Amino acid sequence: MGDNNCAYCMENELLDAFGIKICDLKVSKLYLFKEQSHKGRVIVAYKDHVSEIVELNEEERAAFFEDVNRAACALHKAFSPAKVNYGAYGDTGHHLHFHLVPKYTDGYEWGSTFAMNPKEVFLTDDEYTSLIEEIKNAL
Repeated sequence: MGDNNCAYCMENELLDAFGIKICDLKVSKLYLFKEQSHKGRVIVAYKDHVSEIVELNEEERAAFFEDVNRAACALHKAFSPAKVNYGAYGDTGHHLHFHLVPKYTDGYEWGSTFAMNPKEVFLTDDEYTSLIEEIKNAL
């Protein structure tokens, strides 16, 4: 059961403010993060409204990390980052999700922790579509 105040559950204007749905994975949903200071940044959100990884049983947890891994592999294949950073936050948004943030040695914030939302790089609709297609093709 979803939460009416949760962007990942409702997939409405709450989500539209920061993300674009790419596709469903085995037990998760994959979203492109609209702020693209880190080319290819995505979010993997668990399909059900759970707040903590400890709420998942062993099988669910393994399937979730398989989805995270699948998304990370796609980012490496599509964009060849030097590293992918992983962030699991949610102090105010209680839905289990991971930010996958490609980092590039000559790029934004290399060598430091990524900003949650630097609000610096936004793309055109066509550019978002192109990135999404690159990620889908690499999945």
